[in-house]
Amino acid sequence: MKKTVAEIKDRDIVEAVFLVKEKIIAMAKNGKPYLTLRLMDKTGEVDAKIWDNADQVGSLFDRNDFLAVKGKASVYLGKMQLIISELKRVPEESVLLADFLPETDSDIKAMEAELHALIASMADQDLARLLRSFFEDPELMAQYRTAPAAKGMHHVYLGGLLEHSLAVARLVDAMVPLYQGLNRDLLVAGALLHDIGKVREMTYLRCFDYSDEGKLIGHISIGVEMLHERIATLPDFPAELAMLLKHMILSHHGQYEYGSPKRPKTLEATILNYLDDLDSKINGIRTHIKKEPDNPSRWTAYHRLYDRYFFKEKPAVAEGEAVGDLEPSELLAETVTAPVPPSPPHQPETAPQQRQEQRQEQRQEQRERKSFSNNPFAILKK
Repeated sequence: MKKTVAEIKDRDIVEAVFLVKEKIIAMAKNGKPYLTLRLMDKTGEVDAKIWDNADQVGSLFDRNDFLAVKGKASVYLGKMQLIISELKRVPEESVLLADFLPETDSDIKAMEAELHALIASMADQDLARLLRSFFEDPELMAQYRTAPAAKGMHHVYLGGLLEHSLAVARLVDAMVPLYQGLNRDLLVAGALLHDIGKVREMTYLRCFDYSDEGKLIGHISIGVEMLHERIATLPDFPAELAMLLKHMILSHHGQYEYGSPKRPKTLEATILNYLDDLDSKINGIRTHIKKEPDNPSRWTAYHRLYDRYFFKEKPAVAEGEAVGDLEPSELLAETVTAPVPPSPPHQPETAPQQRQEQRQEQRQEQRERKSFSNNPFAILKK
């Protein structure tokens, strides 16, 4: 039976093609290796286990490969997982990548038109020519309209960066009329450029991850570098305007512990920090609620990063989508069989490498969890 991740239920027999997001070889307490995988398609992600022949089976594929798998779904410790009995690596040319990566529900062309309309609406011609320098560059624009906005917190889908940046710009135009003296064009430029470094920080041609440059430098520093390089090509660009815009990029995370090299020290930078955080939170919460279309409870599952449950005012609507035109039953010919133990005597011990990765993830989650209560003035309460 062909299934997407969103369609998998407890005790289902699953035959489907997935993208391998994570692949870890771990060691059970009895010294026997096993494989733990994270599989995905555009509807979601699911954990998977291969208990037997781990070394042999693991040599047949790697992370970012496509696999036709057959297995049984079961719920363990409240989470769905697949126990895989058969698998086969699927050639890239046999699949449609768009079926395996989540993408924005918004129309990309419409969002691009909105972006260019924002630039055309600017009275400050220096900022307008700077933005045209960025977004009339075909290579840069192709990256900007494709990249996700993050790996896990918000707008985690193709087109997410463009969608998030435009949403922050809309929030700018909604609030500027409420306060006198705000520099609207500087705020719009900050909204469109604050995450520009993510086009190089993130990799998104397969599973979403961080590039080497992203891990070593980060999108804030990359964004300032990109801004500096563009301004250097524009004759007579005002030095103070460049400084103010750089400050907005450097400070848009608000606090040092949230990754900001600087805290906001102008009114526009403070506003950008709050509006960026607001749109990120709204999208993150909505995405979390949509993950449970069949949950009859008025409350979501616990969200580890936000450290809370969320109340669902209205039931979420499921939008099931089929994955590709492949027939996994055909692709499973000549598979490698990995017999499944009828009832494992214990849950295998986590390998040292996996424990180290889990600790790193926990530390990252703690940093991200703090950012849910993003208050630049919290230091005044100490």
